[in-house]
Amino acid sequence: MNLADLVRDAGRADPERTAVLFRARPMTFAQLDQRVDLTASALAGLGVARGDRVALLAGNVPEFVTTLYGILRAGAAACPLNVMLTPEEIGYSLADAGAKVVVTELASLSALLAVRDRLADLQSILVIGGPPAPRGTLSLEEVLADQRTGAAGSAPTNPDDLAVIAYTAGTTASPKGAMLTHGNLAANLDQMSAVPRLALSHHDVALLALPLFHIYALNAVLGMSIKHRAAVLLMERFDPTEALRLIEHHGVTVLLGAPPMFAAWLALPEPVPSMTSVRLAISGASALPADVLSEFRRRFGITIWEGYGLTECAPAVTSNAVGEEAKPNSIGLPIPGVEVRLVGEHGEDIDEDDPGELHVRGPNVFAGYWNKPEATGEVLDGEWFRTGDVAIRDEDGYLTIVDRMKDLIIVSGFNVYPKEVEEAIARHPKVADVAVVGVRDERTGEAVEAWVAPRAGEQLGEQEILDFLHGYLARFKWPREVRIVEEVPRNTTGKLLRRAFRNDDVLGRSEEQTA
Repeated sequence: MNLADLVRDAGRADPERTAVLFRARPMTFAQLDQRVDLTASALAGLGVARGDRVALLAGNVPEFVTTLYGILRAGAAACPLNVMLTPEEIGYSLADAGAKVVVTELASLSALLAVRDRLADLQSILVIGGPPAPRGTLSLEEVLADQRTGAAGSAPTNPDDLAVIAYTAGTTASPKGAMLTHGNLAANLDQMSAVPRLALSHHDVALLALPLFHIYALNAVLGMSIKHRAAVLLMERFDPTEALRLIEHHGVTVLLGAPPMFAAWLALPEPVPSMTSVRLAISGASALPADVLSEFRRRFGITIWEGYGLTECAPAVTSNAVGEEAKPNSIGLPIPGVEVRLVGEHGEDIDEDDPGELHVRGPNVFAGYWNKPEATGEVLDGEWFRTGDVAIRDEDGYLTIVDRMKDLIIVSGFNVYPKEVEEAIARHPKVADVAVVGVRDERTGEAVEAWVAPRAGEQLGEQEILDFLHGYLARFKWPREVRIVEEVPRNTTGKLLRRAFRNDDVLGRSEEQTA
């Protein structure tokens, strides 16, 4: 099997149906399949063979889609990289993966060239756009134009062959490349498709504003759309007003987003264009605030079905869409074909309503971290993947994430979960955003530190926050210090960048795995 066969199947079943919408450049499934063929042939001509790694450094443009599946059709493994990385971060990932070829947008080329000399395995750089290509690089368009237009067969691959190396955003250490096989990615598409609410059809148009280098967008949005022959509408960068215009103009039926996207739509002044074409809204990547869930339903008449996943699980694990209701603050129930268990400190199964580490088992669970056997051994216990997330299960089986185990703060022997403190502070009407980290303390061992961003036009002080916490939190959970900041740093999907808070006192123990 080869995951790129999804494109071939769609191209044969629905050749004239629109596959990708981007500005004034619609692409049919037949055109997509042909472009994938050309890309696979071009890579083979550059010496890319089965098992080689090809990096992608591009935003949400059609070339990302065609190159991704061209890499897979050639039998190579794709390494999609965050376009916002620094040159050092790009260099680390490329060197770690041993990428033979990089396909990049011109905007990212300078960062790539800054580290090229240290990349011993890198042989070719293909630049999207042009020609002409800058010196020392090749124009992707010119290389593709040199290929024959005949259909190329997918390279023979097995389900266990590597398809994608997805680098997780490490918060205290170097990023780790999660190895996802053709079987992992295909299994997760089947698992999501088995949930009636999550299954797409060839009548759907899905908004793809999440970054394609993120596994959520790459498999749960793009992969699902191609599997079900739905169209994807690419947005290079999310703008809530422009997104609403596109939703109305193209009749978007499916929104797959992250909490900041839904919150941004709610922040627009009324009246706003309707979303009458939308039949399904899904949120992932970080926790969906309960007020966003309820207000979105009130304002747009749309229920947001929150789910949970991790890069290492390709990514989907649970969803509220599996059950009968969208429970606030819950990640829902396991999707079909995925097993979960809550595990205590000594490996015992945890009872209902008690917290335990969430472990996951299924054919979607990754093959380990690239070149990091010790890190792999820390998270894989036989067939079970230790997520590092602490969860509780209610009487209906719905799961709620309490926090990351590695973010646990131990104050005088008492456990403090940052999320609990963050949620309490977030209740303050002047607070726009908050992040909590653990810091060293000579008296208590560890202490809580809060970083708080006020709402626009509001003034906040440390004492006001501490006074507000009376009745919400036990005294030992209060922050030792409250820092008032203009903005709490988050990544493109809304997850806290805890590394940005790091100083000599902050306890750097977290690895950001959730996709």
